[in-house]
Amino acid sequence: PQAGIANAGVVYEAPVEGGITRLMGVFEDYDNLEKIGSVRSCRDYYIFYASGFDAIYTHYGQSAYALPFLELPEVNNISGLAGYGDQVFYRTTDRKSPHNAYTSFEGIQKGIEINGYSQEYAEDFQPGYAFCGVDDEVELPGETEANVVKPGYFLNEPWFEYNPEDKLYYRFQYGDKQIDELTGEQLTFENVVVCFADMDAYAGDSHDVQEVQYIKGGDAYLFTRGGVQVGRWEKTYPTNPLKLYTKSGEEMTLNRGKTYFALVDNDELSNFSYQ
Repeated sequence: PQAGIANAGVVYEAPVEGGITRLMGVFEDYDNLEKIGSVRSCRDYYIFYASGFDAIYTHYGQSAYALPFLELPEVNNISGLAGYGDQVFYRTTDRKSPHNAYTSFEGIQKGIEINGYSQEYAEDFQPGYAFCGVDDEVELPGETEANVVKPGYFLNEPWFEYNPEDKLYYRFQYGDKQIDELTGEQLTFENVVVCFADMDAYAGDSHDVQEVQYIKGGDAYLFTRGGVQVGRWEKTYPTNPLKLYTKSGEEMTLNRGKTYFALVDNDELSNFSYQ
């Protein structure tokens, strides 16, 4: 199990190679965590999802296609392969490399200090998602129920089950509950978002490294409170935040709380379902 992922306010999932998916946690509250990870290598599209949050992207390694973007001065990132890497990351003995690299609050802070990164939002920062007010709640219109959601990934086969008592979606994968190593509890989310995009291996790449069309836009499904809203996602520029819109063009409103976001290949649409 991943350690510390329950502290992520947003979790992104997208395929990398051979049908394997990788998770990216977006954290604001992590200052009590001594173990976050395991931390794996970067893909180019993750850089730009992180950029939409004005986040500092932390990774251990990268694909060749990601390296040119990581070297851009406007992309704040902390790398395990940098000369300072051993001050940010550590390895455990309970798993084999490369699955045993972890970081912590203190490690990330050290990486931020070494690189001289700001921890304040940029003055022109605009958040990507629209959330309802503190005393409000989003109840999706219509009679369609969405108590079980399957994004459509064929290898780990994740799914979510809605619990009307606490109004949360519980995540499963590999046939069982997905647990945070630190809390021992199952991952839960107020909002589940599934977005579809064109994906294919980079031309001439023998390792199936995926090229994701992350700024074209496509179909989007918002699941919250046991209902579903169908619309579109848009990302007008690589570093801009991803936006969600209804069929009528209004911005989708999410319930306040943790949000899971899946980017799924259009070719896997037949594996996607909700009921």
